[in-house]
Amino acid sequence: MADSRRVERVAALIRREASEMLLHGIRDLRVVEGMVSITRVDVARDLQHCRIHVSVFGNEAERQSTLAGLRAAAPYVKGELGRRLKLRRTPEVTFSLDRGLEEGTNVLGLLERLEAERLDRAGHEPADPGSDADPAHGSAVELPAAAGANGQPFSQAGHGGSESSPEPRPEER
Repeated sequence: MADSRRVERVAALIRREASEMLLHGIRDLRVVEGMVSITRVDVARDLQHCRIHVSVFGNEAERQSTLAGLRAAAPYVKGELGRRLKLRRTPEVTFSLDRGLEEGTNVLGLLERLEAERLDRAGHEPADPGSDADPAHGSAVELPAAAGANGQPFSQAGHGGSESSPEPRPEER
């Protein structure tokens, strides 16, 4: 068994080399035409198996076609990894579709829809995302003035180089 640091290093090397192969090595048109990115690489602790998770831009048919092309190229990827990484035994390579980005986009859409429904029920218009308006009160948010350690507001004096001594407090006069 390899220690976890070695497994992580091997996974990072596989990710780098597999990314390079996606750009310049794999010539299958199903892979070349798809917009593919490697999201993560999982390597077994015994370094015998490796799963490369990919994200594919496009509709479901394009995703499945690209994944079929990657699976067909798996023996080529394994051979190239063996030549490039010079491991004692090259792990078996499998590809799987990572739907994390798609699911994240769906969750964000649901949250936006819920927020719009909440505002509709409350009778408010959605706030401009670039404004400082508080959506619950419909008014600008007033920020407190910054103060120093002694509770006095900061002034512009003393910020340009040497510090000047602070004004004595009334009880110190």
